[in-house]
Amino acid sequence: MAHFAKINSNNKVMSVVVVADTDCQNADGIEEEEVGRQFLENCFGWPLWIKCSYNTHGGVHSEGGTPFRKNYPGIGYTWDEDRDAFYAPKPYDSWTLNEETCFWEAPITYPSITSYDDPTSYDDPIKGYFISWDENNTRWVAYDQEDPSGFFEWDPNSLSWIVAPNPV
Repeated sequence: MAHFAKINSNNKVMSVVVVADTDCQNADGIEEEEVGRQFLENCFGWPLWIKCSYNTHGGVHSEGGTPFRKNYPGIGYTWDEDRDAFYAPKPYDSWTLNEETCFWEAPITYPSITSYDDPTSYDDPIKGYFISWDENNTRWVAYDQEDPSGFFEWDPNSLSWIVAPNPV
């Protein structure tokens, strides 16, 4: 099966559809993007279709194949012809686009510690932090899963969580 993204005039993905391989083959039985695009234009009356790969994420093919167009798109993604890539909407102003993966990256690397041991818990001693990005202070913050009053910020120098004043 082939996948195609429907693109608007601003290069934003409007939808993604699946097309049978046979509907993308030329007279010699060879799959061509243009044949699939023409098939979709005939079906839907819309001219802007870009082939994409369901198995490509961050410029890597999940099944070991050849990566295609950096990322499988979703509605609202951008099609960038110069990069030959799809990428998600920018989540925060401070984030930058990684040219290799076409993933957005925070100015501070995501925390390497995402859980902690809770020796008082009998059912599950490993607890996870609820981690989110704080754009106003350009930092990663976390809430203790078991104690909502436990608020932490990530220290990228010591690679550890430190207690922070709760913003609420």
